[in-house]
Amino acid sequence: MARKIQNFFRDIFKFLEGLWYNRSVLKLFWEKIRVGYRVIEAVEGLRSLREESVQLVYMDPPYNTGRDFYNFDDRFSSSKEYRECLIMPVMREVQRVLRKDAVVVVHVEPRISHHIRLVMDEVFGERRFVNEVVWKSGGNHQTEKKLQRAHDTIIVYSKSGKFVFNAEYKPYDKKVVEGSSKDERGYYQTAALKNSQPEVVPRPNLRYEWKGVFHQWYVSKERMQMLDDEGRLVYGKSGVPRVKKYYHEMRGIPVKDVWDDVKQIQMWEKLPYATQKPVSLLERIVRMYSNVGDLVVDPFGGSGTTGRACINLSREYELFDINPSALELFEKNVGGVLPI
Repeated sequence: MARKIQNFFRDIFKFLEGLWYNRSVLKLFWEKIRVGYRVIEAVEGLRSLREESVQLVYMDPPYNTGRDFYNFDDRFSSSKEYRECLIMPVMREVQRVLRKDAVVVVHVEPRISHHIRLVMDEVFGERRFVNEVVWKSGGNHQTEKKLQRAHDTIIVYSKSGKFVFNAEYKPYDKKVVEGSSKDERGYYQTAALKNSQPEVVPRPNLRYEWKGVFHQWYVSKERMQMLDDEGRLVYGKSGVPRVKKYYHEMRGIPVKDVWDDVKQIQMWEKLPYATQKPVSLLERIVRMYSNVGDLVVDPFGGSGTTGRACINLSREYELFDINPSALELFEKNVGGVLPI
């Protein structure tokens, strides 16, 4: 009997373990309402969503290049038609479905980015602009007539003044760390405590004498004393202190608005679809502007990179595209037919 009970619990453990390893696939079937890829026009798809139900909208819309990419037609009679007939209707619906603490992220090329900004300023308001990110995308097209383009533009707008943002940090270079100063606590770098331009931002409450040196400092006298007591100050020949910043106590190098650490799409993830973006790029965007379980929407779903990033990061997602072959490609790539 004891052996049967032991085998029973062993089988239960294996079953649960299998569920854990396949949780991304199970998520597709358990959350049918909020997970899927539909062959539908972008505005129509957005209209099917409830008001203020979406945490993040990411889109990589047509760029008005005047080309037919086989997967989609990117030809418009003018920039005005592009703005008013494609981008504007989509943005109005995006504004409706976004939650109050949500953002919309638009991936475009520099040639067309100002047209996108004009529409977004009108729909969301100029004060809702958050960031313009430069993604170093590379580029193999050679030209001697002008500077070669080597980046894409990623535009971020929020629905309100407060929105979800999860800052990301890059690790410090090991050689830089090991080449830094070291004490019993570990490797560290130093930062200034003396304000070198007190006349620019006068702070009388931070002006005091410290061990015979009078300056305007960045910290209060009480804070300075605490740092000194803990052995976190180093002094130069002039007696001016600097504070030790230990690498193991810091989160890393903050990711700013120039992304040169996300590689172009790799061969192992390349699909037969024009303008496909790398999963790692979408994962960064999804991590930054949403949390686990949030709904992410891509109204120009394409090859489904947004969906794959959401599966990897346990987000719900809705993708729309007018191209049936895009849905077939996505289903094949994630390993099965999606629920309807």
